[in-house]
Amino acid sequence: MKPLRTIVAAVLAALALTAAGPPPPAPLLGAEVRLIPTEEPVLALTFNAAWDETGLDTVLSTLRERGAPATFFPTGQYAEQHPDALRAMTAAGHGLGNHSYSHPLFTGLDARQARAEVLRADAAIRGAAGVDPLPFFRFPYGETTPRRIADVNALGFADIEFTTDTDGYLGAAGGMTVAKAVDRALAALTPGAILQLHVGTPDEGPDPRCLDAEALPLIIDAVRDRGYRILDLRTLLDP
Repeated sequence: MKPLRTIVAAVLAALALTAAGPPPPAPLLGAEVRLIPTEEPVLALTFNAAWDETGLDTVLSTLRERGAPATFFPTGQYAEQHPDALRAMTAAGHGLGNHSYSHPLFTGLDARQARAEVLRADAAIRGAAGVDPLPFFRFPYGETTPRRIADVNALGFADIEFTTDTDGYLGAAGGMTVAKAVDRALAALTPGAILQLHVGTPDEGPDPRCLDAEALPLIIDAVRDRGYRILDLRTLLDP
């Protein structure tokens, strides 16, 4: 049996988390969200952050120059290692979600381990950014299960996944190019689409590139040319 103080600490942490900001609306709970529930021509830009800061300045500059909002999903470890990056994201006016602490496969975790990943990441993101993150969680690798979604919902988070990933994170070594990343984004264009991109790169070579940072202005211009508006995911929290 777990020590009483461990149980009490977990309960208090969950209560503090839920009380820190508005809970997700009921329609966002109970399942993974891969499309914004709308028939309007809108697209949401989201960026996962788990490696380094490669491309982040370019992404933030592009978003500012084109007046486009985005939501960033850092891991807790990223928040601890790159607090300046999180502060730059929020200073630019963008929202922060939760992408777990250590980016594990949640299909291999039990309920206790899953909750610990979410809560530890939340604490790290709050500590680094100095603001309340959004009540949005994104599973590593997009691997969800109904049980783990229920665990996340119980902690006050909606599971916000993605309609498609540009796959820009694969880099040139993975056969990706800027043009291919843009094509993948446009091929998935549909009302309410949620696009997943990445900042940083796992490439430790002498000249690392963030293909998503390079593709971003082309993506924004192309979707707007097709009559789409870039939607801020925070609008999902409106009553």
